[in-house]
Amino acid sequence: MLSASAHIREFSGTLELQRAIPVLKKAYGDGMGKVLHVGPETCSIVSKLIKEEDTQAWGVEPYDLEDADSNCKSLVKKGFVRVADIKFPLPYRPSSFSLVIVSDALDYLSPKYLNKTIPELARVAADGVVIFTGFPGQQRARVTELSKFGRPAKMRSQSWWVRFFGQIGVEVNEAAAKKFEQAATKQSYQPACQVFHLKSSH
Repeated sequence: MLSASAHIREFSGTLELQRAIPVLKKAYGDGMGKVLHVGPETCSIVSKLIKEEDTQAWGVEPYDLEDADSNCKSLVKKGFVRVADIKFPLPYRPSSFSLVIVSDALDYLSPKYLNKTIPELARVAADGVVIFTGFPGQQRARVTELSKFGRPAKMRSQSWWVRFFGQIGVEVNEAAAKKFEQAATKQSYQPACQVFHLKSSH
């Protein structure tokens, strides 16, 4: 059995999200109809989501796709996945997606960029935004990422995030958080990272 300290030391938001997809489907129902995933390794998430019933998915890879496999290149070619710097406005209209899910992307941004990026994620979502982020003291599962991101990940506490959401005028979606918690309990899913549910800006 994996010890609690091993959980705390290393985590991958992307792997965590893959584990959480059935829970998200239960919590969001029809809100999982049209999903945008934002984060590294988005091809693997998009591939998994499009296999789900009644779910369409797109992805934004915030860094690069140099080591992309043929499946990923095919998703890029078909327009399902694109590379875009999330420090700048996303190339989508308001409410383009029912749900926006972010993993392993926001921990690398300073508050200066976060206060633009998070409202931008809320703008393109009709039903809300779900953020998978590390606990303080955790480290990324992949050491190589530092060169990609240019700065180490900064793991922030729950109270820091909640205060920050309030400062930038983005509301926490209490109802969705409760549904997620209930679905997680039913499916014996325990997140190894922090999961935040935000309302869209519409």
